[in-house]
Amino acid sequence: MNQKYFIAIIPPEPVFSEVEKIKLEISQKYNNKSSLRSPAHITLHMPFEMKAEKEEGLLEKISEFKFSPSFKVRLKDYSCFEPKVIFIDVEKNETLNVLQKELVFHIKSNLNIFNQYEDVRAYHPHVTIAFRDLKKQDFYLAYQEYKTRSFGAEFSVNSFFLLKHTGKVWLPLKEFSFS
Repeated sequence: MNQKYFIAIIPPEPVFSEVEKIKLEISQKYNNKSSLRSPAHITLHMPFEMKAEKEEGLLEKISEFKFSPSFKVRLKDYSCFEPKVIFIDVEKNETLNVLQKELVFHIKSNLNIFNQYEDVRAYHPHVTIAFRDLKKQDFYLAYQEYKTRSFGAEFSVNSFFLLKHTGKVWLPLKEFSFS
């Protein structure tokens, strides 16, 4: 049986709870639930599938990845990928870009898992607050509201997470600290 995974940075408290509150607010107001099925995160490697019995090997190979030093990420205001995704933007951060690129390369080289969007579009780190089941008309209403709001938060990054899909939601399976 295949299992779904992805790799992401999960913000620490209190940033995590602030973003979760925004996701819940937009979900209740615009009747979309997709963003509530995963914790607030910045994706480093898009979702992929592999056989469940290979999970131990996956964990081992990911644990071999080393990255340093820790760095800061700043979340600032709202943006979108029209016409379905509303997100909190991540300020440009070269260290984050290097982490993502090196991690994707490590996964590809050691596990033969390819990030499907790697060659199609550039990495654009963000924290999704609404997507997929947000109806087109609601997207425009919600984005009109959120693009006028401000949001700011900063946190240190010294680890990332492997998340696993339960069949209903994504949950953190394991945290990997930088060396």
